[in-house]
Amino acid sequence: MDTFENNSNDFISNTENAQPAPEEAAPVQPEESSSSFYSGAGTGRKESPYANSPYVTSQNNSEYRYQPQTQPPQHKPAKEKKSRKPIWKGIVAVVLVAALVASGCLITAAAVNARWEDRTEDTVADLNRKIDDLQAQIDKGSASGGSAVHSSMDGSAMSPSQVYSQNVSSVVAITSTVQATNFYGTSTGTSSGSGFILTEEGYIVSNYHVVEGATEIKITLHDGSEYPAELVGFDSTNDLSVLKIEASGLTAATIGSSSGLNIGDMVVAIGNPLGTLTSTQTVGYVSGINREVTTDNTIISMIQTDCAINPGNSGGPLFNMYGEVVGITTAKYSGTTSSGATIEGIGFAIPIDDVMNAISDLIDYGYVTGAYLGVSVKNTDAESASMFGLPTGAYVVSVEKGYSADRAGIQVKDIIIDLGGTKVSNVTELTRALRNFKAGDSTTITVVRSGSQLTLDIVLDEKPQQTTAAATEKDAEMPSNGDYQEWYDYFRKYFGE
Repeated sequence: MDTFENNSNDFISNTENAQPAPEEAAPVQPEESSSSFYSGAGTGRKESPYANSPYVTSQNNSEYRYQPQTQPPQHKPAKEKKSRKPIWKGIVAVVLVAALVASGCLITAAAVNARWEDRTEDTVADLNRKIDDLQAQIDKGSASGGSAVHSSMDGSAMSPSQVYSQNVSSVVAITSTVQATNFYGTSTGTSSGSGFILTEEGYIVSNYHVVEGATEIKITLHDGSEYPAELVGFDSTNDLSVLKIEASGLTAATIGSSSGLNIGDMVVAIGNPLGTLTSTQTVGYVSGINREVTTDNTIISMIQTDCAINPGNSGGPLFNMYGEVVGITTAKYSGTTSSGATIEGIGFAIPIDDVMNAISDLIDYGYVTGAYLGVSVKNTDAESASMFGLPTGAYVVSVEKGYSADRAGIQVKDIIIDLGGTKVSNVTELTRALRNFKAGDSTTITVVRSGSQLTLDIVLDEKPQQTTAAATEKDAEMPSNGDYQEWYDYFRKYFGE
């Protein structure tokens, strides 16, 4: 529209400034211009080039004659002014935008600065708390002869010294007096071991072989106080015992879980090695898991560790680096091999997850009420299984008459491969599968017999109750010409593990 208006205004300007010509002057041809075809500004309609021309035609003469103009001269219409925004509005807009940007930057800077100040204050406060804790530990250590209390305030992993400081008061030394009849008559000896406080009311957990055959049991706490102990119950299958002393307000250990252990995890053992070096700590790593170790003709799945485990450590706790009990130290390999190589750094601990139900039963009933099959089993020989195409599982050596396995129809030489939907490839897995059931539960058991697979219904029995007298009377006899294991089991009562 701007171009259109400019063109029409030029046409009006040209016609307005034209001068009158003499009367007889020849007619003037209109100027050939595209703008001459428009009669006014903004009309937008095409008209004759002679419209409003100053020339008129006489009636008798076809020629054009000039006639003076009688109409007043036309004045140039005022040029329409474009509406323009005042300049001050633009300036105000720019100023407002700049103000908004500046305020946004200031707000952001203030928020960042406030957050940084908060973080700085938190860091300084945390540092001050740690300094105060450290100073308190130093002060307490100086007052108590160097036994400072270290602990992890936020539940994170601790250093070995922190684990020791937090848990040493939960570890006890155990001394058992044992009477035995031997070739020379009746003799009295002592055995030593370790244990840990399970409850503030005085329940203590240890190995069964530490107190096996004991006529008197003495518990020594970390502070040196001594208490006579009563054997609440034991489970020789898991080499487990629970003792009780008449005390209260004791420092109980924190029970963790052994299922989360991985090979390479750091662990700590605290115990009473040699029966004299009380409250000794050794540090090592988890060297293996699910190690099948045979003790007293019983296969137990254990944690292998390179923590130093010595005679007297048996029954003591194995801690993870969060200060939780994950195992019960039980045995070690020592001596030399047939080739003369020295065995070092091979110790074992019972996984705490495998015995917590049994510990609860011992406290509540004095014996383990767990499910019982009534069979003796061993692992399938891998070579024979490969040669004859047999499956891996728990090979049945004997069946106890009248118990659940006998009633279900299990026979000697059967291979148990499944119990209640849990696959069984060895004795350890069968033992763990049994822990999923209680006495009286009904389930199924799958065996392989003569190349055929059979699934049998079975009702599980309660594990037979053991008594200390029945379990130790026969063991008190000195072997006459037994093998190394028999002599080892005999003297273990007197010298510990």
